[in-house]
Amino acid sequence: MPAPGLPQRIGAEFLGTFWLVLGICGTAVFAAKFLSDDPVPVNMGVGFAGVSLAAGLTVLTMAYAVGHVSGGHFNPAVTIGAAVARRFAWKDVPAYIAAQVVAGLVAGTLVFAIASGRPGFDPAGNMAANGYAAHSPGGYGLAAAFFAEVVVTGMFMYVILGATDPRAPQGFAPLAIGLALTLVHLILIPVSNASVNPARSTAVAFFNGDGAPGQLWLFWVAPILGAAIAGATYALITGEKREPARA
Repeated sequence: MPAPGLPQRIGAEFLGTFWLVLGICGTAVFAAKFLSDDPVPVNMGVGFAGVSLAAGLTVLTMAYAVGHVSGGHFNPAVTIGAAVARRFAWKDVPAYIAAQVVAGLVAGTLVFAIASGRPGFDPAGNMAANGYAAHSPGGYGLAAAFFAEVVVTGMFMYVILGATDPRAPQGFAPLAIGLALTLVHLILIPVSNASVNPARSTAVAFFNGDGAPGQLWLFWVAPILGAAIAGATYALITGEKREPARA
């Protein structure tokens, strides 16, 4: 069977990124905090743990659904990290990133539209945007958020490269990657609301407002830097020998 062409791979990346952003941001906006209508309201929301699980489930399900078509990046940082690691052709990087960003924006628009259907909804500060300082859930500053995003995205990229290494057990990569993304969110939500993905951050920043657009640069620079470091060092650490990708 011939390998999928670029249009099919772009379509798969669009679909996967759309689902990822809808799953993460939709869960955060609709379900993280949910009060019952009892006389004494009870918080029935899923909280940080639920949003983290949603993140892992989105990448797990789409990695199995379309990962065999596009490689299942769904994230500009992962695409660049894979190219640095010589797992992906640099010539296809711009098309992948464009598809991921557009898909994220479509999903962000849908989350905004649904959330606006609730009377009194104010998107300012309530669209699951990433941020630091006053816009960090835990009040973490710029340096803390930057280094956390670099390190955790780098570790996530190591998991991706290791799980998809031909020497690794076959068929289990989506499980490892999904569980890793769950852990990533458990670590990072209190710090920066967990980006590790510039497309996910861009998807809701402008709907959120409240300082998020001005801080968006960090959630491009830090994840890409972390993924690139992992991509550049994976072979050195593990002894992988690989020819440059020519896809």
